[in-house]
Amino acid sequence: MKIVQIGTGGWGKNHTRILSELGVLVAICDANHEKSKEYGEKYAVNYYQSLDELLNSEEFDGAFVVTPTSTHTEIAMKLLEARKHVFVEKPMTYKSEDGEKLARLAEKNKVILTCGYIERFNPAVDVVKKIVDEKKYGDLVMLEFHRENRMPLHIKDVGIIYDTSVHDIDTANWLFNDMPQVVFARAGKIKHEHEDFASIMLGYKNNKVAIISSNWITPKKVRKFSAVCTEAIISSDFLTQEITIEKEDESQTIKNEKQEPLMLEIQNFLEAITDKSKQIVKSQEAVNVTKIAEAALLSSQKGIPIYLDLK
Repeated sequence: MKIVQIGTGGWGKNHTRILSELGVLVAICDANHEKSKEYGEKYAVNYYQSLDELLNSEEFDGAFVVTPTSTHTEIAMKLLEARKHVFVEKPMTYKSEDGEKLARLAEKNKVILTCGYIERFNPAVDVVKKIVDEKKYGDLVMLEFHRENRMPLHIKDVGIIYDTSVHDIDTANWLFNDMPQVVFARAGKIKHEHEDFASIMLGYKNNKVAIISSNWITPKKVRKFSAVCTEAIISSDFLTQEITIEKEDESQTIKNEKQEPLMLEIQNFLEAITDKSKQIVKSQEAVNVTKIAEAALLSSQKGIPIYLDLK
């Protein structure tokens, strides 16, 4: 299998490392010639400054698009038109209507289009998902997410909702196995050009709810969530991948073998190229996350709940 990567920025360097470790990386493309050359030489692969040049010169099966959100649509469109399988880092597009176009094109050309919602591949989330689906501790009623840190330096074109909250929006949809019917949010900016703190409430059917708190203000890195079930609270840390289950009269901790979610995510994309049934994050699910992020921004601006009807 032959894979190319477009974009080698702050997060993209991790994709490059893993793709090289897996022996599938054949070319790098970055608008910054110095970066393209640096990574091309580091991993002994061809390197390009322009996507058109790469498409004209390389034979490959799939591509990773790890560039600023504002560029995703144009790049992914060219790759899908060339009938290449495409992995786009989150969020898939800035506008949900552009995501819909990409999803339709991928379906028409019978290629994989997926998006980098990495927490789906976090072993801790996987364990919680199994517990919740089996109703081991009754019904899942509420989810709470806390994601805090200083703003990553490589983020330039979006605020915290599109960059950070989207992870928890997708995880909430995944754990509830449903899409929200209503979104209410409050967001603001203190230190940055775009919103740098947000609280989002997602309302699902049967009064189930997810509360998502994200900020780029506090200095300490926090990545935690809890699942409130009718008979227990299941808490987890995305970073340590430890899980704690608290019942009325007892508490237990589940320690997983820690694994790198990005490695698992990339392996899933490679598997999906040869077996589409392996695809975990569907393109329409990624489009829906963008629609929910759009609704959260609109809700915050208008001060009202936004009602949705998602596929």
